[in-house]
Amino acid sequence: MKYQRQSGVLLHPTSLPGTPGIGTLGIFAYKFIDWLEAADQTLWQILPLGPTGYGDSPYASFSTFAGNPLLIDFDLLVEKGWALKKDVIPPEYIKSDGNVDFGAVVWWKTPVLIKCAEYFKNAASKEDMDLYKSFCKDKNKWLDNYALFMSIKQFYDKKAAEEKPVSSMWNVYWPKELASHDETALAEWKKSHKNEIENLKIIQFFFDYQWTQLKEYANKKNISLIGDIPIFVAPDSADVWANQNLFQLDENGCPKAVAGVPPDYFCADGQLWGNPLYDWEKMKETGYAWWIARIKRVLELTDILRIDHFRGFEAYWSVPFGEKTVINGKWIKGPGIDLFKTIKRKLGELPIIAEDLGVITDEVAALRDESGFPGMKVLQFAFSTDEIKANGYTNYFLPHMFEKRECVVYTGTHDNDTLQGWLENCSPELLLLVAEYIEGKKLASEKTAAIEKAKQLMKTGALRKDMIKTAIASSAVYAVIPMQDIIGIDNEGRMNTPSTTGSNWSWRMKKTDLKEKACEELALISNLYGRNLD
Repeated sequence: MKYQRQSGVLLHPTSLPGTPGIGTLGIFAYKFIDWLEAADQTLWQILPLGPTGYGDSPYASFSTFAGNPLLIDFDLLVEKGWALKKDVIPPEYIKSDGNVDFGAVVWWKTPVLIKCAEYFKNAASKEDMDLYKSFCKDKNKWLDNYALFMSIKQFYDKKAAEEKPVSSMWNVYWPKELASHDETALAEWKKSHKNEIENLKIIQFFFDYQWTQLKEYANKKNISLIGDIPIFVAPDSADVWANQNLFQLDENGCPKAVAGVPPDYFCADGQLWGNPLYDWEKMKETGYAWWIARIKRVLELTDILRIDHFRGFEAYWSVPFGEKTVINGKWIKGPGIDLFKTIKRKLGELPIIAEDLGVITDEVAALRDESGFPGMKVLQFAFSTDEIKANGYTNYFLPHMFEKRECVVYTGTHDNDTLQGWLENCSPELLLLVAEYIEGKKLASEKTAAIEKAKQLMKTGALRKDMIKTAIASSAVYAVIPMQDIIGIDNEGRMNTPSTTGSNWSWRMKKTDLKEKACEELALISNLYGRNLD
């Protein structure tokens, strides 16, 4: 990686404002890039881009290679002549402001995308059709399996809605020959569902074209995109279905064990994710071809890649399938440095950030360092009343304790409270400890008065702004600030609460949140502390 001091903003495209139902790759994505440029920021970090499944989580998508169709911008399709304006007008219940209602957006947008795909087949110019055919040829290794999987899934999901089985998962509800990826059965399916499969591919072409145009626009303005992939993939995905020999599955496609994590600072009870685990020996026999293809794909879409749950490559928490909690799990060794040496031999030196949060042992740190990847520092994890009382300000998430500059500092992540929300929820004693560290002084000689001053700094937003300044001033090579923290929104803007479902991933900013004052403040502190300099 090119270790030049840079800073930027974390904002997933679904959180962009102004478009019907959900943030898209349209006009406000370009306006956000313009805002980043004006704020002298050179990094835009996003969450995984795949089509979301259960719980609307970008970390549980139907494909780790495909793009999320909900991000496609209809106005851009109309401008290209790939859709008719009358076909993409949203119903009254789809609003352009407020949080994302994923159910309503899917209900409206999915059939409209199919209509657009049908129109494209009939109305596209030869030049545009050649672009589409070239896309299909270039991406055929994952595109064919994705379109097949989604075609079969949509058919049997409709059937399941009527019959209400225990599960509509591919390994439970699909006919055995389709669930087992039998080539003869799939060839027959392709013949009888040719039109639906073609539409799914065209929709992926729409996404890929719009994303490529957006990325080029950002890169021309010297803004690099930081992508994200979870270490594991969703059980209900084309990835598992099409590569069953690479996962720890039984003869019926059912997981033998699933992924999770024991208790840590994200979740006191641990997290049972339920993802199928890799068969790393089988992966190794193939030269880690699937992983190489996966990383190559994400680095087509972005410039830098963050790998979520990096510690799982050293050892992963394996929970027997069917368990209700993570308590009976155990650590099992992962592929270690062999995976990354193989990837580097195939793809060269890679711009990868290792998400090294959670239960981090000396072995995990050694793997991160041997791989040459920068890790992460999160300011919210730096403060604990008991720890500070016992050991002073020595937590390794504190900027003065960073052991090396090759790391990425965040005020918080998508799994944290927003910074303002976190400060508001601090106990008075912890808030005082935070404020005195950030401000670099005693706030008052008497404790009660000092706490009142800390509360005032919190309420006015001054403490939040000074924490952002602390992150950007740190020695970390990259500093990335969630947009919610720049805006100063409380926990209404929290993106995700681990191990819960419901309102996660739905937050959207307002058009008025791209404020000139915030832009100027961000540019000032970034330049004062040597970020983003030519």
